[in-house]
Amino acid sequence: MPGYDSSRSRLRLADRHVRVLTRLAEGETPSPELFASLGELQELGLVGEEGQLSPLLRELVEALRDPVLVISVEITGEPGPVHHGVIVGRDTVIAHEGWPGEEESEYIPVEPSTLVFELARMVHLRRRGAEEQPLTPRVESTMKALDAAFAVLSAPTGEPEEDRTAVREGLAGAGTTGETADTLAELVLALNAYWRVTVAWDGQHDGGHAPMLRSLAVWDCGAQGYWIREQPEEPILPGQVTPDSPLHLVRSGAGEIWRKLTDLLPEKEELSPR
Repeated sequence: MPGYDSSRSRLRLADRHVRVLTRLAEGETPSPELFASLGELQELGLVGEEGQLSPLLRELVEALRDPVLVISVEITGEPGPVHHGVIVGRDTVIAHEGWPGEEESEYIPVEPSTLVFELARMVHLRRRGAEEQPLTPRVESTMKALDAAFAVLSAPTGEPEEDRTAVREGLAGAGTTGETADTLAELVLALNAYWRVTVAWDGQHDGGHAPMLRSLAVWDCGAQGYWIREQPEEPILPGQVTPDSPLHLVRSGAGEIWRKLTDLLPEKEELSPR
């Protein structure tokens, strides 16, 4: 169910509720499959009987109506995938965060100057103490080898050494051996989560408006550190990755990833004038 906290301008909404608000903000009637969601918003008092939007929704609606940037944060860890994000409007920035297994996300206004901090917090970016040094700072393998490693860990034995040996055997069977296999096995075994941040905006190309995208994909491997996934290269289109696609991972530090998150954001001259 949706909810709100007026003391902090927090809203708890599912995607279906956001679709209702977007339709109403544009002066349109929500489609029949959204009537139940509309009713929930009306019961809460966020939408009036005639479709009027509560003042509590002003900042969110302003951002939804005219977004300058839309940022998607996809994180996959042990509980499964979780989606967060940020909607950057002309005068308002709204962050939203999900929770594993729950339909609703929390939407809350944030200061524009803290945008990169918000992204870093969402992906749990942090400086660590002493980290284990890998055999090699770069891994080049294939998606087929990665799938083989994950297949082994889908039914772990519970014994670390047995799992480690099984992962290495799976990698070898997929054509990845030597130091590369040793390092990739350790990364897979240590993987806390992998995440991708994608920034989309209306830019310019060849003198006209064009949708623009920038993405950063990272493995968080705990004591094994952060690893940027260079291949498959982002943004990935559906059907683009096959078992023979290359997998390239490069060791990185929290400071470098912070800078890369900052570089995802376009400069003012990159935005399409309105």
